[in-house]
Amino acid sequence: MTADPREILARWAPGPDFTVRYGDHPEHVVDVRLPAGDPTGPLVIFIHGGFWMAEFDRAHTAPLAVDLAARGYPVATIEFRRIGQDGGGWPGTFTDVSAAVARTPGLIAEALAAQGCRVPDLDRPVLAGHSAGGQLALWYASRPATPVRGVLALAPVADLALGHRLGLGDGAVAALLGGGPDEVPDRYEACDPMRLLPAGVPAVLVFGTEDDRVPVEVGRSYVNGARMAGDHPALIELPDTEHFAVIDPRSAVWSTVLGALHRLSVERDVDDD
Repeated sequence: MTADPREILARWAPGPDFTVRYGDHPEHVVDVRLPAGDPTGPLVIFIHGGFWMAEFDRAHTAPLAVDLAARGYPVATIEFRRIGQDGGGWPGTFTDVSAAVARTPGLIAEALAAQGCRVPDLDRPVLAGHSAGGQLALWYASRPATPVRGVLALAPVADLALGHRLGLGDGAVAALLGGGPDEVPDRYEACDPMRLLPAGVPAVLVFGTEDDRVPVEVGRSYVNGARMAGDHPALIELPDTEHFAVIDPRSAVWSTVLGALHRLSVERDVDDD
């Protein structure tokens, strides 16, 4: 692990192979990185974190995306409007993510075909996300007839009501939705992963036990609720691990994250009971 865990937020990495656009807003873009040879894993659509705030964008996920592409996964990192931007927060953040995830496989296929390249199988991607992005991934996958094979949620804000009570991100949940569960209950019903169970999609949640930004109790709350509802998510708790290690290819726990991704890629039951 690096001396400063937040160093991953500014670490340089090579740029994407190409970028596609899924809408008209400047933030409606997706960076695409491809393996050097034939893919050996499914498409990974990654949603970045940052408590849904405008100051954090997809750039800090570049090292992660480069590493996964080098291991045979096509990777698409999506951007979306965030709190502090025109149209960000409720409902724009959610409509953007929905459009980006739904359109990305087709947009990649179109771009490759236009370049005369062979188009790999991009159907049924793994949806992955970190922190706020993990919440968005779980939310999207919980909707009916979602064409994803599974969700890899890294330190996700998987229980928005609990996240609001804990004051995560200095009140970021209320900033995202415009209030707490008692003030805007319909919005929590629409996008809190806890309110959308059972999801019916394989999921692995990965948390560090020393995470002081999204504590592991948030993951435990979601997994307990999901299992009571009939889902079978796995919860991986990493000792002596903080919030950013789970997205850092240089960290000591990266091999565990890769193992979780592989479990979802081969589409077998991921319940760790």
